Amino acid sequence: MLRFIALAPALLLATPAPAQRNTAGCTAGTPHRVLVAIRGLRASTGAVRVQLYDEDGFLEKGRWIARVEVPGGGRRSVELCVPVPRPGTYGIAVRHDANANGKSDGGDGGGFSRDPKLSLLRLKPAFAQVAVPLAAGTSRIAVTINYRHGFGVGPDR
Repeated sequence: MLRFIALAPALLLATPAPAQRNTAGCTAGTPHRVLVAIRGLRASTGAVRVQLYDEDGFLEKGRWIARVEVPGGGRRSVELCVPVPRPGTYGIAVRHDANANGKSDGGDGGGFSRDPKLSLLRLKPAFAQVAVPLAAGTSRIAVTINYRHGFGVGPDR
């Protein structure tokens, strides 16, 4: 299985867009990529991680195909570029480690491609609920981050 990993510092490009754009996960030699627009970050602190999965390894530890992680960078929305090995159907998982301690805490958030509805009883959706077709070249998707709200899970409002 082809694996990519990009651990990079935040790279803020001069743009009037409200989101921080980080293209460090992709290089000029990356023929296929997905730009993931992450919205609804509760805080501009911590770290944001995007992982690309195929159906066989979906959400299994260490089975991601590509992974990009950057510091929060002081913004409430971030756009990350993730390399894709070949066109196909993938699932994307996003995690906001709000305090950047590398552990899952009650204040951390997460989301998935296609923004499936989550609950405290069902924090991990099925692959079919998040599967997105990624074409040759550059694809774009948006992911809304969810956080705990008492006994519920959802975006901050």
